[in-house]
Amino acid sequence: MSIITLPSELVHFQLPTALQNRLQTLLDHQDLGQPLTPDEQAEALGLVELAEFLSLLGMKCKSWG
Repeated sequence: MSIITLPSELVHFQLPTALQNRLQTLLDHQDLGQPLTPDEQAEALGLVELAEFLSLLGMKCKSWG
């Protein structure tokens, strides 16, 4: 059995500011009733999934630390 050591900095991982801003822009357009193109929908979904993954990774690291 191998032990994996994760850097403690993983707790602080989050979307870079530019990606957070892009996601917020896409969500704002949607909230204003402006439909997103299929490419924008895919982009927004990918950014949400990445943000959720980073959040879960950070929570796991906190619970292990």
